[in-house]
Amino acid sequence: MSKGDTFENDLLKLIFNGTAIANLADNAASSPLASLYVAMHSADPGEGGSQTTNEVAYTSYARVAVARNSTGFTVAGNSVSPVNDVNFPTATGGSATATHFSIGTASSGAGKILYSGTLSPAIVISNGVPPVITNGTTITED
Repeated sequence: MSKGDTFENDLLKLIFNGTAIANLADNAASSPLASLYVAMHSADPGEGGSQTTNEVAYTSYARVAVARNSTGFTVAGNSVSPVNDVNFPTATGGSATATHFSIGTASSGAGKILYSGTLSPAIVISNGVPPVITNGTTITED
């Protein structure tokens, strides 16, 4: 099974920009999400995982909120990427290697993963290092 290209783009715009799909879906919930949350993982969180599955844990780590609109995410050609680099807090202790990222619904705790992917190259995090997921990181719907 496959989705049509136009629908793939529409679906990404609904999820990442809060743009309604005419006659099918809208963003009119009583409290629609204003941001999505990017997390880093030390291994694949898997399709059954949550945002806490294999989530990195260094001192000062926190998920990063990205606006759920066109100032936060660019959607084009059935792909989505952050408009700006996603800058995580600088490590103040501990270390980790982030091999995967996810985009989910919660700022903390076991939030729902909407999409996840592999980081290439992996991000090696140590004291004083500010981890960054670049705006060239894309998710493609196909």
